[in-house]
Amino acid sequence: MKILGRVAVFPTIPARIERLHELAYNLWWTWHPEAQALYAAIDPRLWQQTEHNAVRMLIEAVPERLEALAGDAAFLADYDRVLAAFDAYMRPESTWFSRTYPQDANRTIAYFSAEFGLHESLPIYSGGLGILSGDHCKEASDLGLPFVAVGFLYPQGYFRQRITREGQQEAFYEKLHFSQVPATPAKNPRGEEVMISVELPGRTVFAKVWRVQVGRVPLYLMDTDVEPNAQADRTLSARLYGGDQQMRIAQEIMLGIGGVRALRALNVDALVWHMNEGHSAFLGLERCRELIGGLGVPFDVAREIAAANAIFTTHTPVAAGNDVFGFDLIDRFFSDYWPQLGLDRERFHALAAQQVEWGTGFSMTVLALRLSAQHNGVSALHGDVSRRMWHFLWPDIEVSEVPIGSITNGVHTATWLAPRLDALYQRSLGPDWYAHLDEPELWARIGEIPDGELWQAHRALKTDLIAYARERLARQRTRLREGPAAVRAAADVLDPDALTLGFARRFATYKRATLIFRDPARLLRILNNPDRPVQLVFAGKAHPADQPGQEFIRRVYEFSRQPEFAGTIVFLEDYDMDMARHLVSGGDVWLNNPIRPHEASGTSGQKASLNGLPNLSILDGWWAEAWNGANGWAIGTEREYQDEQTRDDADAAALYDALEQRIVPLYFDRDAGGIPHRWVAVMKEAIRTVAPQFSMRRMLKDYVNQLYVPALRLGARMDAENYAPARELVRWKRSILEGWGEVALEVDVPREGQIAIGQLVQATAKVWLGKLTPEDVRVELVAARDDDGISADQRVIPLERAGKPESGTYTYQARVRPDTSGSWIFGVRVVPHHAGLAHAYDMGLARWA
Repeated sequence: MKILGRVAVFPTIPARIERLHELAYNLWWTWHPEAQALYAAIDPRLWQQTEHNAVRMLIEAVPERLEALAGDAAFLADYDRVLAAFDAYMRPESTWFSRTYPQDANRTIAYFSAEFGLHESLPIYSGGLGILSGDHCKEASDLGLPFVAVGFLYPQGYFRQRITREGQQEAFYEKLHFSQVPATPAKNPRGEEVMISVELPGRTVFAKVWRVQVGRVPLYLMDTDVEPNAQADRTLSARLYGGDQQMRIAQEIMLGIGGVRALRALNVDALVWHMNEGHSAFLGLERCRELIGGLGVPFDVAREIAAANAIFTTHTPVAAGNDVFGFDLIDRFFSDYWPQLGLDRERFHALAAQQVEWGTGFSMTVLALRLSAQHNGVSALHGDVSRRMWHFLWPDIEVSEVPIGSITNGVHTATWLAPRLDALYQRSLGPDWYAHLDEPELWARIGEIPDGELWQAHRALKTDLIAYARERLARQRTRLREGPAAVRAAADVLDPDALTLGFARRFATYKRATLIFRDPARLLRILNNPDRPVQLVFAGKAHPADQPGQEFIRRVYEFSRQPEFAGTIVFLEDYDMDMARHLVSGGDVWLNNPIRPHEASGTSGQKASLNGLPNLSILDGWWAEAWNGANGWAIGTEREYQDEQTRDDADAAALYDALEQRIVPLYFDRDAGGIPHRWVAVMKEAIRTVAPQFSMRRMLKDYVNQLYVPALRLGARMDAENYAPARELVRWKRSILEGWGEVALEVDVPREGQIAIGQLVQATAKVWLGKLTPEDVRVELVAARDDDGISADQRVIPLERAGKPESGTYTYQARVRPDTSGSWIFGVRVVPHHAGLAHAYDMGLARWA
């Protein structure tokens, strides 16, 4: 049959429980286990078959069963309790945001991301970026932010994974039927469904906008599989991260430019624009185009206005991970667009030019950095790496002064905490613990939980994981047409009493999934010790185009099928959020061994420690901040090696040493009742230190305080008096660039020798400013401790003007008394200075003596 369309036919839901339909279309239920239990109660088997999809549950439910539940007193009591909690959540008297920033309660923040990991039943995510975006939306709802999100509703989502008998990954795609997911057509204030259009080479491409409700937050998702698009354009948004460079740039144009147009069509007046990675950077160009067309201002003024309230978060610590398009492709897609900005080809290219290994291209990260005033990495280490990576955009200033900060990622607690532990926390920390989850004082009380209770809860979660893994493995072997004996053997894999290490993430090569197999004989001795057995559970996908990553999967699978490793190594296929929840709550140790510093942050280990699993990890990403010596274990040290072979040998040896000498003995050190008290102490320390500090709540409050509210303030300042501050800032920057070549200075300061702590040191600088004035600049003494060739503890001390100018020369002086001993280096510089700059060193200019 040639299918013309598809509709969902719901059974008649009895009036007494009719709000099950309303609740199914708000993903609030995905982080409230008691709400999920309502749908599971309809038919537990169907709940599993539908992959916990509340909408499909109602579509496929037997009417008689719904009638029976409408008369079931116990079910109705649960139903009433859940709906009362839902109503209270959706209509609160106040929220954290409205109490903290009452004047900003209705000023909308727009958040753009290429993927959103909200729940396994809506598979429009591939990995950590999407999961973080989904958690970001959920916490924005919890905190009551005036927040909207924009992305794609991919009809085929990300690929499903099958592993062949040879261990090869096979990728296949399943059509996502919008009638069976919690998405409804987005409508404008007149009640009309929204369709937007974007001009691509030689045609106009249309996209329908869908709405997914995430608690109090609307998520708007675009879909190009609509009339009157040509077939090629209908598949434009079909798959996440699919296709070639031409497909990629078309998707990013739709996300950035189309996303802005979608919000305009929906009458959403966003006052903060957050680009989560560079995929959506074209939104800055569209906002400039609007300002130029609406106000008649030149591009430079439009850019200042648009950048003032724009935020860019980078997640990529390696150059190859940033999208860079060839100028020939840019010309094809933008030759009709840049005239609308008042730019020619050269100026448009220069906006995002970056030198890469194959030449100079148009970098989405450079574009995002240049079209935003606030920029951040996603861990302290990643912030440092990012400042070094993008230092060339601010060439004259110190690396530490590059205006890229950091806010370390966190996880949405209610999404990732096992319900069994939630119940334990409620009993031990108080029924309102969730309202205080980012407060360290709350988690200090985790030590009051009896060791036996926490261990019993953990053992139950481990039993759940093993049952889940056995069932998945039996299904996998059945699909591979293995014999009855092999299928039955799946029921015996994994030992509930063995120390279980979990490794689940995207199989990118830098994550080194196979590092633990570097010395198979040594690993075999660790795993097969009859008195202290150890086992490994792996899961993860490699991008269909990533052949080395797929080879890592094949190698792990090959080890799992070797007789000597049988039952102690398991690879679970088709990793998704459901599997992740089992793994981060049911293992004993979370293993993470990326190449440092290639892990921007990582969040899977945060989810694990929230559930009491200590981390065994390279000191990279978030773990470089979190590890305190008592809440888990570090692999190796914070150092670099001469080559890859030496590095991997050293890290593998450190991994084996940690297991043999510290982790395995500690785990099996039990009292007469079988409780490993010293191990439980590590579990508690992991929970105490990670749960508050690496929560999405702490993270989002940091975004609000450090980025969102400052962006609101800077945007309002630029908008004042018909954008007069933006016009003045552009005029001033032009004068600086025109006059900077004439700036020079000479300095009189001790160049070498010895001084004592507290001894007075005077620095004098004579500065020639040419056309510029003293009000245009600041003269600074920059001092830093020389730590074996690395600058540390940098201090910037302003020099003050002294006396009157002579023949255009200004004199500046500073008196400094050193308060710390050691070898110190110093320099003196002139930098541009203006109160309207978002950052002190925004222009990246400095004239050094």
